[in-house]
Amino acid sequence: MPTGMHLRDARQHLFDAAERVLLRDGPNGLTSRAVTEEARCAKGVLHRHFTDFDAFLADLVIDRAALLEAQGNALRASAGTGTVAANLTSALPLLFGPVPVAIIPLITFRDELRARLRQARPGGGMAILAEATTAISTYLTEERELGRIAADADIDALTLSLVGGGHLLFTDRDPSPPTTATIEKFVTAVISTALQRRPD
Repeated sequence: MPTGMHLRDARQHLFDAAERVLLRDGPNGLTSRAVTEEARCAKGVLHRHFTDFDAFLADLVIDRAALLEAQGNALRASAGTGTVAANLTSALPLLFGPVPVAIIPLITFRDELRARLRQARPGGGMAILAEATTAISTYLTEERELGRIAADADIDALTLSLVGGGHLLFTDRDPSPPTTATIEKFVTAVISTALQRRPD
């Protein structure tokens, strides 16, 4: 990495390298040495921009969570268009794509990382799941206000079912990610009761 690279460029270069290592080698393979080797830079470059490796990982998670926030905004914007099932079916592969799914166990098994995330943002201990939860809950609330979901539908219960089931669906991706038909079947099963019922 050139010594004159700007801080933002250096951070993104290291984040991208960490993402490749995480997807290839899993959470156990994500070390500072692996990141700097993947980034083709001296190990000191990482420590020049971050106080330690957990600080680097916390910023990595927050950066990737921000991308999920943008995808959540797109889901919310789809409220009132198409069908509820189709909108959720399209959103789940983005909210539970390879990178978010790989980051979740990284957070789960690193106590110090969870502590850093909690310090950095409210409820940040499980930042990726929190973003997915917020995105789906906000979207379902919008659809309820538009009358496409029953007025008395339990948004929290629907959200937990979609987030928990969606996470499991995309974690079990051997030999390949779930098909659109599989995702749609799952989504439809979760929301069918809320869609069938009508407000008074």
